[in-house]
Amino acid sequence: MPETTAPESPPPAPPIRKRFTPAKPPQATLHPRNKNIAGYDFAALTAVAPGLVKYVITTAAGTPSIDFANPGAVKAFNRALLALHYGVRGWEIPAGYLCPPIPGRADYIHQIADLLATCNKKIVPTGADVRILDIGVGANCIYPLIGHAEYGWRFLGVDIDEAALANAQMILSKNSQLTAAVELRHQTVWDNVFTGLLRSGETFDASICNPPFHNSPDEVLAVSQRKWNNLNKPGAKRGAAQPRLNFGGGGTELWCNGGERAFVKRMIEQSAAIPKRIMWFTSLVSKAENLEHIELALKKVHVADSRIIAMGQGQKQSRLVAWTFTGNGEREKWRKLRWSLASKATTETPSAFVDPV
Repeated sequence: MPETTAPESPPPAPPIRKRFTPAKPPQATLHPRNKNIAGYDFAALTAVAPGLVKYVITTAAGTPSIDFANPGAVKAFNRALLALHYGVRGWEIPAGYLCPPIPGRADYIHQIADLLATCNKKIVPTGADVRILDIGVGANCIYPLIGHAEYGWRFLGVDIDEAALANAQMILSKNSQLTAAVELRHQTVWDNVFTGLLRSGETFDASICNPPFHNSPDEVLAVSQRKWNNLNKPGAKRGAAQPRLNFGGGGTELWCNGGERAFVKRMIEQSAAIPKRIMWFTSLVSKAENLEHIELALKKVHVADSRIIAMGQGQKQSRLVAWTFTGNGEREKWRKLRWSLASKATTETPSAFVDPV
């Protein structure tokens, strides 16, 4: 019987260099502590904000809603949500400024709370000992309004736009509970994010940012036109007047040279100059294709830790990027120095969080 020879094993494959590919998240929903996770209570909303009544419509399914393509309806809806859930009175923004979707903005705040809890034995640090830096606070002042109501945090809100800061100050002046909790500051240099911003001895537990994501005003208009076309709105016809942005948005809010990618990369570069002044630097990232470039920028500045956290509401997928120059031991020292473990809120017992206003 002829001798048989086992076939040679194929040579081992060369090592594969892993390329950064963000995991595709499942259909994301609102954060478990988001006050809108069960839907909108229009009876309660119209009770605290009667001005919303005229915008309420009935859907084909027989449920109440609003026309989210109507800027007036969106503004009235936001005003009602802020009054009902966060105790904010007199919220108003000038024409042309961003009218943010409240549930999504609240989710960012809750994700920051969970991020801080990872450094605090799974307990969300609450109260005035926690200070957050809001880059681009905007005329709406939305993150300080939600963050203080939910967790009692203090905020420094920064913006390049003096008119936006003036409106944010007007909102604060109508809500006495916020006067000691929120400070506003003008960033005077267009290309600076952190550079020249912090005063001597200032430190923050986290920074947050919703960066401008378009590269030019023309890109903003093109995106708005596509949305209008999909909605079959009057502005969709060629030669018609420019379509309205249902959520508004001024120049500094919606675009900058290089768009979202360039802005976040600049933020990363400047953060390296103040590595121990802010424990967690974070930013929203709307375009998934920017993540690989952002990760490369983080490697260049040798961060101690970085994370991509998936977020999403309905069909919209987003994420936030977080990075820190502090190691685990340094974060432990930071916690002991600044935060109290007597906090009422934990990530393991969501029901222990502050009750709705």
